[in-house]
Amino acid sequence: MAAAPPTDALLDNLFWHALIGPQAHFAAGHGEVRRFAPGFSPIVGFADPLHPRLDELLAHCAPGEQFYCDGWSGDAPQGWKIDAQALMRKMIWRAPMPTQDEAPDALRLGPEHLPQIMELVSLTRPGPFGPRTIELGEYFGLVDQASGRLMAMAGERCTAGTLREISGVCTHPDFQGRGLARRLMARLIRRQMLRGETPVLHVMSTNEGAVALYRRMGFADHRESVVRVISRS
Repeated sequence: MAAAPPTDALLDNLFWHALIGPQAHFAAGHGEVRRFAPGFSPIVGFADPLHPRLDELLAHCAPGEQFYCDGWSGDAPQGWKIDAQALMRKMIWRAPMPTQDEAPDALRLGPEHLPQIMELVSLTRPGPFGPRTIELGEYFGLVDQASGRLMAMAGERCTAGTLREISGVCTHPDFQGRGLARRLMARLIRRQMLRGETPVLHVMSTNEGAVALYRRMGFADHRESVVRVISRS
């Protein structure tokens, strides 16, 4: 059996390594390209992000279907278009494990909570998310006892090697400024580290407030990369 790539290489191309590794059963595609199956986060991974084989994705997507991809900055080949482009930071946890669970009142989110989850995602747009994304890991939420509304959410998406991605972090505008998402993240970080995993995350470079918060919590910059939204033309 071939040795697993080093941690830096896994994080450089986390989506690909997740889709061909621990989360291959959630993937569609073949050859040098994979995507999460319909219903999950619309993310595609490439064996070589500098030279993506988008032709191999054609049989696994519908016209107009949009995908997020990481690390590719070349021209779009015939039959494809670039709908959006930005810079994204990859960050990795470099601090001690949180000493206690900061969100013991958090609710484990499941299919029965999907209406509230998708409403919060639609309102806050934390990144690519589908109704089956919660199957990729643990998702926790904090609920307002008075109204029953989902105030904040955080969960896990990709995994490869010992890396475990924290994702879907969002807070309803009516409940911002209370540190709710930070508490949920701290809970996930502790749970991951108790399992011997290393927390990682992706954040848009323009989201300076979130980047600063994650650094204060204990995340360090790994590298910056291009993230695109692409679709068949």
